[in-house]
Amino acid sequence: MTGMNVQSRLKKSRVGAQLIAIIKRIMIVLFSLIIGLVLLGLIYLQQPIFGKSASGKRLERMKASRHYRDGKFQNLRFTPSLTEGYSMPGVLFDFMFRKVPNKIPAKALPSVQTDVKNLPADSNLLVWFGHSSYYLQVEGLKILVDPVFSGNASPIPGTTRAFAGANGYGVDDMPELDYLLISHDHYDHLDYATVKALRSKVKKVVTGLGVGAHLEHWGYLPEQLMEMDWEESIELEKGIRLHALPARHFSGRTFSRNTTLWLSFLLETAEKKIFLGGDSGYDTHFAEIGHRFGPIDWAILENGQYNLAWQAIHCLPEEVLKAACDLKAKQVIPVHSSKFSLAPHSWDEPLREVSRLNKNYGINLQTPRIGEPVYLNQQEPMYSAWWLEL
Repeated sequence: MTGMNVQSRLKKSRVGAQLIAIIKRIMIVLFSLIIGLVLLGLIYLQQPIFGKSASGKRLERMKASRHYRDGKFQNLRFTPSLTEGYSMPGVLFDFMFRKVPNKIPAKALPSVQTDVKNLPADSNLLVWFGHSSYYLQVEGLKILVDPVFSGNASPIPGTTRAFAGANGYGVDDMPELDYLLISHDHYDHLDYATVKALRSKVKKVVTGLGVGAHLEHWGYLPEQLMEMDWEESIELEKGIRLHALPARHFSGRTFSRNTTLWLSFLLETAEKKIFLGGDSGYDTHFAEIGHRFGPIDWAILENGQYNLAWQAIHCLPEEVLKAACDLKAKQVIPVHSSKFSLAPHSWDEPLREVSRLNKNYGINLQTPRIGEPVYLNQQEPMYSAWWLEL
């Protein structure tokens, strides 16, 4: 072996060693960054907005539910997180990078400023606040459903902002409430800032099994909380009953899913039956509820934030109409739209599509502006296609 060959091999050996040292340093830096991000994430998850897991007697009651198996609540029928043929990386990529025309309104949404605090006590009405938040006044009872007044539907500030014009109501606009109804614990239905600020105005909260753990963590008293399982009923007042009914959905505020129960409700008085749908994919439970309780005078059904990829847990517009038929609903108010963008469709597509498709169904759709009162004794549609004005 010549001296030149030896020098060449030594040089290559030194270069190789340097490369290995650089790679090691890069790996250490990357590993440290990953560890740091994990630690920051764990620290961030300690914030009160994420709520608290059930324990003690609350957890024992949950475990006793026939809908609770293998440490989680289960839907009535198999419900995949994603439709067959879709993948989570693909869905995330589309959500982050796919451009959707008209995803956010170009102008502020029109709204009506109703004095909710001072409505006549004998008014039977509903006032919608955008998305799935609405106020019900029925037979003198004052009920607020899934209020989100913070202007954000995410635990990360500023990431899921309310549309301009869609967040004109707040806690100060609400009267003293007999009941606060929470359908499930997702951020666009159970808003930490809103329910915490409402606490002194609320007599009772009705929600699904396990959700009370969040609310107690946020300062609600155990005696304020009524947690229900599917097919349970309570008397709110003489002659007024509230039934907790199934929905096809899921729950969770962190990485653990289905550790609390999701509900739909049926409010039954001597004169009216009002279905409060919460979030749900289409399934046989709508027909079963319609068979048991129908005809239903009013159905408030989610119509928005849907996608073929998660069709099992959110109704597409035509499925909303099918659900209304199954429920034997006389009148329908489509909600879950017009405040947040949580799916890859234009902001006005839900109302456009459900109205277009309804030409084949002939359902009595009521589509009020945000804040516009819907009087529950009315029989004919009284609201324009306001989304066409933008």
